[in-house]
Amino acid sequence: MEALARLKQYLSEARPDSWDELPDIPLYMDQVVSYLSRQLLSFDEGDALTPAMINNYIKDGLLARAHGKKYDQEHLALLTAISALKQVMSVREMKVLTSVGREMSESKRQYEYFCKYLDEAMTETGERLDDDLSDHDLPKVALELALRSYASALACRQVLAILAQRTGHEELLSKKKK
Repeated sequence: MEALARLKQYLSEARPDSWDELPDIPLYMDQVVSYLSRQLLSFDEGDALTPAMINNYIKDGLLARAHGKKYDQEHLALLTAISALKQVMSVREMKVLTSVGREMSESKRQYEYFCKYLDEAMTETGERLDDDLSDHDLPKVALELALRSYASALACRQVLAILAQRTGHEELLSKKKK
């Protein structure tokens, strides 16, 4: 099936820019939005980041404010990660992960971890797809992928809860605003 072969190829090749490939000059908001539209791995333009979304991430404390009106490599790296993680995590859950990450290592290293694990996940998912699947097999494959996502999301939420408790970040998972 040609469409599955293209999907498999996309999953094996498409990756966001590495830290060293991120623009090393600060960007204005419209440049950030334009850059991230090319940086994100997606099949749907509805997944694109908007200035309003970026401002909400800042307001929610997930993303640091711009320096003046410009965003640097750290902003771009975190926005790339947020764009992927928002598909499976709430802002509160991302705040736990990024807060603990900031305490453990610098932004470049965090982003390198993100890229490494994203690469592994994309490669593994692509390898699970057979080019010669029949139309009869597609519902089974879709169900398997959906249930793997569900199981991973359940485990992720519990691991984040444990992490929040062990690091004193329980308030980040609280639904109440301060």
